[in-house]
Amino acid sequence: MISFSLKGKIALITGASRGIGQAVAETFAAYGAEVVVVSRKIDTITATADAIVKNGGKARPMACNMGDMTAIAALYEFIQKTFGRLDILVNNAATNPYFGEMTGVDESAWAKTFDVNLKGPFFMIQKAVPLMKAAGGGAVVNVSSVNAFRPAPFQGIYSMTKGALITMTQAWAKELAPHKIRVNALLPGLTDTKFSAALMQQKEIYQFAVSQIPMGRHAAPDEMAGAALYLVSDAASFTTGACITCDGGYMA
Repeated sequence: MISFSLKGKIALITGASRGIGQAVAETFAAYGAEVVVVSRKIDTITATADAIVKNGGKARPMACNMGDMTAIAALYEFIQKTFGRLDILVNNAATNPYFGEMTGVDESAWAKTFDVNLKGPFFMIQKAVPLMKAAGGGAVVNVSSVNAFRPAPFQGIYSMTKGALITMTQAWAKELAPHKIRVNALLPGLTDTKFSAALMQQKEIYQFAVSQIPMGRHAAPDEMAGAALYLVSDAASFTTGACITCDGGYMA
């Protein structure tokens, strides 16, 4: 029998206060993992943890800014002291502070986008390696985007970071395979999250975006959770360096 069980696993999910991250955290907890859910603000992430516990799962909230190396170090110190191991990491947190032509972006918006979307995930993985080795292996999922392959209008900087995240995924996958640590990427298409709210609220832009999707609709956040569950479970034991696209056929 192929198992999707995560019983006994310790999972760390960033950007888990809402949207895809929240859906992934709830799913992992439902399948038996103890989840450490992370967001920039402790009040919003505590609500996610409380909801998981109320439904019978195990969750611990932590505040951490993915662009802050000191905060990342403190997060891993907590995991080391509390669990002494880590089985699963989902790098979902991302930012897109600038929406417009690349000719108009300033250095601060560029830096913030690259810090959160690339530097953060890189060092989250680097610091996870010793803990995953201690656990006898592990699984990492980097949440990229279909924008990695088809940059969306006015999202050039964001799209660059998501493209680079795929290269990072592949590089880590090769380097960590001998240590039984698998690294894969999840590429969502248009999904109903706060992150995409600005686009979805503009009727003409939204209608055009949906017209490019063969399934003729956007996704709900929980439609990404199944793919993430596959990638971190034993069902994907021979899958590493892969890009799983969940986009309703957009990239077909």
